[in-house]
Amino acid sequence: MRMPSKLLRRGAALFACTATAALAALPSHAAEAWHPTKNVTLIVAAGAGGGTDQLARLIQSIITRHKLMTVPTVVQNKGGGNGAEGFLDVKMAQGSPYTLIVGTNNEYLLPLVAKLGYKWDDLTPVAAVAQDDFILWGPANSPFKNVQEYLAAVKANPSKYPMGGSQSKDVDQTLTMLINKVEGTKFVYIPFKSGGEASIQLAGGHIASNTNNPSEGLSQWKAGQIKPWCVFSKERMVYTEKVTATQAWSDVPTCVSQGLKIDEYRFPRTVFMPGGVTAAQRQYYVDLLKKVTQTPEFKEYLKHGALVPTFLAGDQFKAYIQSDLARVEPIFKEAGWLRK
Repeated sequence: MRMPSKLLRRGAALFACTATAALAALPSHAAEAWHPTKNVTLIVAAGAGGGTDQLARLIQSIITRHKLMTVPTVVQNKGGGNGAEGFLDVKMAQGSPYTLIVGTNNEYLLPLVAKLGYKWDDLTPVAAVAQDDFILWGPANSPFKNVQEYLAAVKANPSKYPMGGSQSKDVDQTLTMLINKVEGTKFVYIPFKSGGEASIQLAGGHIASNTNNPSEGLSQWKAGQIKPWCVFSKERMVYTEKVTATQAWSDVPTCVSQGLKIDEYRFPRTVFMPGGVTAAQRQYYVDLLKKVTQTPEFKEYLKHGALVPTFLAGDQFKAYIQSDLARVEPIFKEAGWLRK
């Protein structure tokens, strides 16, 4: 028996509506699969030649070599005001998925100490791709057998044992102030233009110690001019290849094991985007940077600089930022650095 044509038409219409509703309920991967269609700019929140610049150019070279994007990347240095110049530019690029900035924790710490026209959450966190450990360095010919002997001497005569570091109101000085707070020392802090310069000054005997990253003291350590007293980490570093004739990074004891009451102090290598970008646009760069960090070139970069392998994105990255802010704000307040 043939079904009347009116019923056939009604059934077909009902089927079409049901099918359309079912398709609409499915996740639209095509709509979410955003990708850049023009040049992407990597802004560097620092001058040329430093660690942040080196990281940005490494990311650029890995993307190009492994063909991870179909569009070119352009690196621009905008390091004025300790990186504030670059972060302001990114804020002004609101909504643009073609601008990223490579920095450190300066993105969210700078607004605490200076009125810059942006807040850290005006930008979109993408990822932290590595962390730098901090080491307490001393001269190779130091008369002190351990960290506690040195700290005792500093307490007795602070002016005789100045601490050096990179920049003022930055991570090196913050760590020095944290040592003063937990150990009751009164270190005199001397800022230099870079961590590399601070290491040279330590090797020359112009300062008694410095707080510095592993890579920034590497040359002087190899030359037998300075030595790492301890690393501000909960565990020893993972790199076991010998740096000097007798020691590897993994031989450096942790500061907490030496009785210095700071279990960990690090800063992240970060990437941010402007505010107002879509979740799909942010996720594209999260996935891209994850691929970058898995390449042999990036792993060699971590090993060479004795960096901490790290990848944080999304809620993990935001939680890291909030935790870091909670740790340093009381120190900045006590020092009178917090802007009013």
